[in-house]
Amino acid sequence: MRHLQLSVSVLLILFNSLAFTIKAQSNKPNNLTLWHNQPAANWNEALPIGNGRLGAMVFGNSDTELIQLNEESIWAGSQINNNNPEALKNLPPFRDAIFNNRFDEASDIAAKYFLGTPPRIRSYQPLGDLVIRYGWSAPATDYKRELDLNTAVATTQFSFGKKKYRQKVWASAPNDVLVVEIQSENGGLIDTEILLKREKDAKITYQKNGVILLDGQIIDKEDSLRGPGGSHMKFAAEARIRLNGGKMTTTDSSLVVKNAKSISILLTGATDYNINQLNFDRTIDPASKCKTILDNVSKKSVSSLYKTHVKEYQSAFHRVKLSAGNDNLTHLPTDKRLENIKNGQHDNGLIVLYFQYGRYLLLGSSRKPGVLPANLQGIWNKEFNAPWNSDFHTNINLQMNYWLAENCNLPETTEILAGFMTQLMKPGSATAREMYGTSGWTLHHLTDVFGRTGVADGPWGITPMNGPWMVFPVYEHFLFTRDTDFLRNTAYPLLKGSTEFLLGFLVKSPDGYLVTNPSHSPENQYKDPVTKKNQTLTYAATIDIQIANALFDYFIEAATLLDTDNQLVEQVKAAQKALPPIQISSKGLIQEWMSDFEEVEPGHRHISHLLGLYPLAQFTPDKPELLNAAKASLERRLSFGGGHTGWSRAWIINFYARLLNGDKAYEHINELLKKSTYNNLFDSHPPFQIDGNFGGAAGVAEMLVQSHGKSIQLLPALPLAWTKGEVKGLVARGGFEISMKWDNNRLISGTIFSKKGGETQLSYEGKTMTVRLKPGEKRKINKELSQK
Repeated sequence: MRHLQLSVSVLLILFNSLAFTIKAQSNKPNNLTLWHNQPAANWNEALPIGNGRLGAMVFGNSDTELIQLNEESIWAGSQINNNNPEALKNLPPFRDAIFNNRFDEASDIAAKYFLGTPPRIRSYQPLGDLVIRYGWSAPATDYKRELDLNTAVATTQFSFGKKKYRQKVWASAPNDVLVVEIQSENGGLIDTEILLKREKDAKITYQKNGVILLDGQIIDKEDSLRGPGGSHMKFAAEARIRLNGGKMTTTDSSLVVKNAKSISILLTGATDYNINQLNFDRTIDPASKCKTILDNVSKKSVSSLYKTHVKEYQSAFHRVKLSAGNDNLTHLPTDKRLENIKNGQHDNGLIVLYFQYGRYLLLGSSRKPGVLPANLQGIWNKEFNAPWNSDFHTNINLQMNYWLAENCNLPETTEILAGFMTQLMKPGSATAREMYGTSGWTLHHLTDVFGRTGVADGPWGITPMNGPWMVFPVYEHFLFTRDTDFLRNTAYPLLKGSTEFLLGFLVKSPDGYLVTNPSHSPENQYKDPVTKKNQTLTYAATIDIQIANALFDYFIEAATLLDTDNQLVEQVKAAQKALPPIQISSKGLIQEWMSDFEEVEPGHRHISHLLGLYPLAQFTPDKPELLNAAKASLERRLSFGGGHTGWSRAWIINFYARLLNGDKAYEHINELLKKSTYNNLFDSHPPFQIDGNFGGAAGVAEMLVQSHGKSIQLLPALPLAWTKGEVKGLVARGGFEISMKWDNNRLISGTIFSKKGGETQLSYEGKTMTVRLKPGEKRKINKELSQK
């Protein structure tokens, strides 16, 4: 009996030791964790969570925690047709002034008759703040906060005395709730005060049953630049508090908890926005929506909610894995690792983390239950008047937000964008008709949730080719998935309507081409060679020629595949032959405008005339003159200080990947981290703009797999610094998933998998191999590109 007792004792000791070891290991950061040893000192250090519709920034303060909240559709403003009613009748003299180089006159016409009525929009706004005031009697010790990309959970842990506490925050997409879980690991009790706050336009009520209600409506003041005042978007939030032990009381301004063993807060928010109307819908009751969501989870344990959340999230996030060698710096906090890069050190592990963070952020800001695409800040915004209104900027930024969606294996995120663009066709049709006298649809350089498609801000907003440009990420979804139902029902109507607009918009130029007029190279200026004044307006800016060619190519391809609109296809082919060529300037550069104008700002952040290099594929090795001119254009931009904004630097990474220069691409990844990244790894324009995160992640993928040509290129721009590595799950056009291992900068092995089945060519270091796969088939490949 004594031997049995000893054996049981030994087993208990071993079990406890094992449990301690597992727990200790779980506290170690993995290579996909952002972590810090101190709370966020400001918003750009807080950690983001999101489920596509709800977002939160977790500060991780062990004294007074702040969790800043967002709901995707809380926008100031209202639905307005802002097409200038004088535009169409002034289009002929406007075009004539541009064609005949009377640029001052053209600018006057633009300002009087083409700017939107009104010319500006209002801002995306925060939902509010969740504040948790703890009642500790001493400062915290053993502090750490982290964001685990593997689980999409933000965790804060700390100790008071000998008691250890842990706060977890996550946003569940399947259950559409934000969950905050606070507990002690070793018997500590929790005293806290919980409250919701919003700076304006909201009333907050605290109920005795542990419920907090926020009820609000945005009250806009009259503003001649932004639109009418009035009582506009309605919104609501509801939080329900669950206690394990302890006691809860209610005051007029908070819920007070004493001696709880654990606390769980379930929160959601809603508005009366209806995307099918691009407007608020007074038949929708936001408070009732919140109640329904929380009623649906009322009988579910927090543990069950967590498991459902992780399963859904990981089914998307874990499709792609990346290693660039051993990451032996995970013991360093993320801010320290970033500081080391700024001091000239290399950290491939942080680049991998940054890449996966981009994928995480896109999932957090653009997936169901959300209905709106990722805006300039994704879904995360604390300002009532955000920088650039946190809007949908369509002259590079919204497009860049989705550069990583397909090749980084997150196709469901593009479906959100496609749904929004489908709704924009209606106001976009009014813009095409009322401003330019055409059929089809278009928009200009920005829009909002209410579907503004007229000209915004100033003459630089006269960019009617931004509508066609916005079709490209939607069509790319088809190219990567080969989903013909999506093509027929979603992409093709957008593509056809955009093509109809362009056919009606093109006009014959004095030099005999079909050109766009008015035109503008996004946000850039040139010097009028006669007056020496800075000008923005032109005809047939080079980016327009590139967009027109791509749009026509895509339309011909899609219509042929669907066997439809044969007559329209012939019209498009005829029009495409009449487009002007891409020109090379006297300096050997891709010429940015129709004439060889002098640039006002040679280091400008926009590099729009290189759209044909990336993301389009018009400057390729089979066109060496254009490819070399594109390379020279990029080098000139950089020599004058280009790439000084985060998103511009991200674009440069992709340019060098397309130029097959992995070392240069790697250099600019490091420059992006050095100069344009906050401590929470948010991109800095400055201020925060999320497109740099997305563009940077896309660039990493582009260095490893490219599929815009006739073959799938394996490791086309692998830098010397990534000596050894492995990638799984990147996607190539045609619906092929690629996985590879490399060592000594050489491909060792890989696999290619096809969901749909099909034929493609693989290419590596001059060798090619044709692969034919059945639906669901996977094939092994080796460094010689022979099949196994």
